Amino acid sequence: MLKSLLRLGIRSVNYSRLFCRMPTATPMEELKAAVAQQGAVVRKLKESNPSPEELAAAIDELKIRKLALSNAEKAAVVKEPKVDRAKFENLMKRRFFYGAAFSLYGGIAGLYDLGPAGCALKANMVNFWRNHFVVEENMLEVECTMLTPETVLRASGHVDRFTDIMVKDVKTGDCYRADHLLEAHLEKALEGKGVTEEKKEEMNTVLRQIDNFGLKEIGELIEKYGCKAPVTNNDLSAPAEFNLMFGTSIGPTGLVKGFMRPETAQGIFVNYKRLLEYNQDKIPFAGAQIGQSFRNEISPRSGLLRVREFCQAEIEHFLDPEDKSHPK
Repeated sequence: MLKSLLRLGIRSVNYSRLFCRMPTATPMEELKAAVAQQGAVVRKLKESNPSPEELAAAIDELKIRKLALSNAEKAAVVKEPKVDRAKFENLMKRRFFYGAAFSLYGGIAGLYDLGPAGCALKANMVNFWRNHFVVEENMLEVECTMLTPETVLRASGHVDRFTDIMVKDVKTGDCYRADHLLEAHLEKALEGKGVTEEKKEEMNTVLRQIDNFGLKEIGELIEKYGCKAPVTNNDLSAPAEFNLMFGTSIGPTGLVKGFMRPETAQGIFVNYKRLLEYNQDKIPFAGAQIGQSFRNEISPRSGLLRVREFCQAEIEHFLDPEDKSHPK
């Protein structure tokens, strides 16, 4: 028992006093009971105007029991085994859950093909999502075209604002997403030696707010912290906005401009009137859609987590702004 308590981190304690008040076997429930019991003793002492020595001794005893409980809880936590992501992804590729698209011709970053096992896994996930949300919640599911006219996406703001900030290697022309590059640079700098606590706090503040910076702020921060191209260490161009939508033309004349949809929500919004009529003009209701979306990512990374074509599932809830009551 003494050895186990020592492993839990208790030092310089009157163990004989501790043992006489707790059973030899100390499961978690008994440790919690001992802490609660001593807490009641301390509260009662405070009400009875005890001597400072007596109160200090009772509080020390409570601290001892709390420490024993805390360390026992930490020791009881089952540590999840770490997964080597590189090995896991390599296994998925070897068993053809997925693989780089067009690899025979060199491949294109951010595009992947699913193999038999990957298709089965995706089908199970989609079915689970549909049953959990659409079926259980009586949502109205639609399946809309992926090709979207420019007028629709201009009205939604995507043409003007669906952008990421990009910088280029001035010599090679390689493109990088500016906020990701700045984030990686600061995280590496934080691990370096000789960085003052004040500087670390400043960098951590920037990292916490990095999603909120605009074009000008990102450019100033890249210059301030001396960010370089990650592979070549070359200088970077001034940051510029890059629209993430894949543009195309509709019809043989090329006069009707369109885009591959960047998200599935627009199909739900433009069919709102039809969905309302289908629902017998009753609100609230929810529309849902599962389908492919396309985003021309500046620098796809993290395997399947950031790709240029992906399956997306979205839900949009519609309600009366003057009556937000809902049966559920």
